[in-house]
Amino acid sequence: MVSPVPADSRAADGPVLDEAQTVADLVVARADDAHTAIVSEHGSCTWSELVEAAGRRAALLTSLRVDGPFNVGVLLDNSPEYIELLCGAALSGATLVCLNSTRRGDELAADINHTDCQLLVTDGAHAALLDGLDTSLSNDRVLLCDSTAYAAALDSVAPAASSPVAPDDLYLLIFTSGSSGAPKAVRMTHGRAVRAADSLLCGRDDVPYCAMPLFHGNALNACFFPALGVGATIALRRRFSASAFLDDVRRHGCTYFSSIGRVLNYVLATPERHDDADNPLKLVLAPEASARDMADFERRFGCPVLAGYGSSENAVILLPAPRSAAGALGVAPQGEDIAVVDPDTGQECPPAEFDSNGRLLNAEQATGELVGRNALGRFEGYWNNPDASTERSRDGWYWSGDLAYRDRDGVFWFAGRTSDWIRVDGENFPTAPVERILEQFHGVRTAVVYGVPDVRNAEDQVMAALQLHDPAQFDPGEFRTFLAGRADMGTKWAPGFVRVAADLPVTGTNKVDKRAMRSAAWCTSDPVWWRPDRRAETYVELVDADVEGLLEQLRSNRPGVELQPEP
Repeated sequence: MVSPVPADSRAADGPVLDEAQTVADLVVARADDAHTAIVSEHGSCTWSELVEAAGRRAALLTSLRVDGPFNVGVLLDNSPEYIELLCGAALSGATLVCLNSTRRGDELAADINHTDCQLLVTDGAHAALLDGLDTSLSNDRVLLCDSTAYAAALDSVAPAASSPVAPDDLYLLIFTSGSSGAPKAVRMTHGRAVRAADSLLCGRDDVPYCAMPLFHGNALNACFFPALGVGATIALRRRFSASAFLDDVRRHGCTYFSSIGRVLNYVLATPERHDDADNPLKLVLAPEASARDMADFERRFGCPVLAGYGSSENAVILLPAPRSAAGALGVAPQGEDIAVVDPDTGQECPPAEFDSNGRLLNAEQATGELVGRNALGRFEGYWNNPDASTERSRDGWYWSGDLAYRDRDGVFWFAGRTSDWIRVDGENFPTAPVERILEQFHGVRTAVVYGVPDVRNAEDQVMAALQLHDPAQFDPGEFRTFLAGRADMGTKWAPGFVRVAADLPVTGTNKVDKRAMRSAAWCTSDPVWWRPDRRAETYVELVDADVEGLLEQLRSNRPGVELQPEP
């Protein structure tokens, strides 16, 4: 993504980035760098101090290596230790497995076992998550980084020099968010990481605010790698806190912040202050944020917000769209052949057509999967998952798994995941255009649209989950009037069910968990309003007797379709 970082602010480190072929090269280049590398609640350290610490970790990991893939799992929140291990793994030639610290139980055990971890570095708090789990790791293969034994082991070894590594050697395994299926371990080589470090996002004097989890590609690609490439200072926070956001930015002089999921929404929910715009931020990256949240954030904090798009596998990237296309995914970079393709035919979908009211007229025809037709060389596959790798790379193209449509100006618009198609009365349409409309209803912080089973036939009904500042203020009649007045609302798009909540379930990367809501449908403890008849003038509250009646019809008319009620 493009940022306002002056080109000359990176000039001093140009040779480092030009000559580096591996992350180990980037780390070694910082060995004599006295510039501050990390500031956090733990204090600060220089890059030279960080490299020395990384060398000790490289030596320790190497001393404990056994036969098999040199895969080292990390189960930690953001901390200097995490960054020292990222650098240490690069020096030792290990592959660091970035385990999602929000996973629990059998799912966490499956991640560890699937990625063939021969060592695991964690701390006392996270080690408790391993109790009773069936993993292939014995106790002596789990290192507690906050223990005296770990500190003694590091003191007993001399910092290691860089082991021989090549650009094509595997450096990281990063799990996808799991928003549309079981998480997959994305392969990242040293070469791809070095390309991420050569970014216009970050100059030597910049201070990226790293509050997104380091187990996710967002924090790595937008904060850690660019900062390592130029020797910038990383302001590190253990876990994101909306209430601490502005104080952190001011305290550390943060110049940019990269967010994911609903993070802007959380920040905007904090009490507004008259001096919010008095801050050093130059840029905020907010892929997946709503157009309204982006505009509100710019107004309140006085800095530009860019969206853009990048798949977890980093194969398809879209640059921020023009300001006239607020809320869009973005536009294709020069030389990139990115298209919207019908997955059944392999044919490119026609451009989206809109009427004078902005209503999408050909949603079914214009919506397809976002595909990079010359991007496959950047896809490095998944660990030990050939079927998923093949699915992503069929026909010599990279298939993103995201639905989109493109307008006649070449601007791409998000339409949902491939699981987000809804079919009502024989008409197929994606969810994202409906969400963009519902988010304009007053009081709504987030609108999520998904299909739930139609209890009468094999199609869907539209369900919306609305996160409101005050759920008690939801007026069903006013909502119905709002829908009726929207000329851009498709004839089948109006929700049959409306879930009203103060909070919505999210994944470990702050993305709304549609899978959980889709599985529960109307079986939730949150208030739900519905139209028993689609032609009804207003919505009525769904009560227990209604839920039982719907479930009875579902069992009778659609045997085999089961819901998973929320606790």
